[in-house]
Amino acid sequence: VRLVESGGGLVQAGGSLRLSCVTSNIVSIYLMGWYRQAPGKERELVAALSSGGNPYYADSVKGRFTISRDNIKNTLSLQMSSLKPEDTATYYCVAGATDDLKRGSWGQGTQVTVSS
Repeated sequence: VRLVESGGGLVQAGGSLRLSCVTSNIVSIYLMGWYRQAPGKERELVAALSSGGNPYYADSVKGRFTISRDNIKNTLSLQMSSLKPEDTATYYCVAGATDDLKRGSWGQGTQVTVSS
């Protein structure tokens, strides 16, 4: 599965960004999500969404991030609002065939930097 992320960048605290992940035949993918990793920190699952399921959000982003899938555009999106400096990380789009998402296919990552 090929995944191409875009939408990262530099934003001030309190601002918003929208990440996109384009793939092919998204309807055939069971589970998709976004991981992030900051320097010196462990990789963290930020949000995930299965085909027809309820979204999952890490506690650290609940109420601020929204994950969605567009089956027409074959795109997974992550709308990020009220961004904080601690959201600074490389964000990766992941697609998986099982609930063990980290074992799925990974995109190349997109950098998000939030300045204080």
